[in-house]
Amino acid sequence: MSNATYNANGDNGDQGSTEGELNQWKHRPPYRVHDKAEDFKVRYQGSCHCGKVKYQLSREKPLDAKYCHCTTCQKIHGSPFQWAAIFHKDDINFTHGHHDLGWYESSEKTCVHKLPCKVSCAYCRTPIMDEGRNMILLFPTLIDFKSPEDRKNFDISCHMFYGRRVLDIPDGKPKWTGINDQSDLIEDSPQDAVNDLKRKRQEENEKNDKDP
Repeated sequence: MSNATYNANGDNGDQGSTEGELNQWKHRPPYRVHDKAEDFKVRYQGSCHCGKVKYQLSREKPLDAKYCHCTTCQKIHGSPFQWAAIFHKDDINFTHGHHDLGWYESSEKTCVHKLPCKVSCAYCRTPIMDEGRNMILLFPTLIDFKSPEDRKNFDISCHMFYGRRVLDIPDGKPKWTGINDQSDLIEDSPQDAVNDLKRKRQEENEKNDKDP
């Protein structure tokens, strides 16, 4: 699909249609609208700034939640970091704005639905989620939390790309120089986490030394 087929309304030239090869994404998670007969238990509701895009979530807690300090997140969100919560694609159900979404693939800088990509409201441009090949990263600031307990379910487990931060956050959470578990821990990361990482990598090195 070329950039020329992308309309400002986010429909990629499909004019709201659900038919045809270009619209198959609308029949797959996370965009597939759940049937009322399905056992989709609504736990949270979220929306963009203008309200054209609205969704429901069925999972009580995300699979994980993190602050990402990479420069891409800083620029796209216009903020010091991105607060992201990981969900399965079947955990979300769009109730409004199914056809009001726009995409951005940051590595090639194109507005096509190519995974992984960033999804936003095509009208007010609010970032809705990052869609990966297997999971989605939602932004908890779009969720209407009903209680402090609900908000606490989205507490982060760690910081990523903390070496690129523009704001210090001395919260005692693990702070990775890059992707968590694939980089180094720095700053005020818990000593237990640092020790566990050292032990894990030592075991991996010993295993590699033994392998022919």
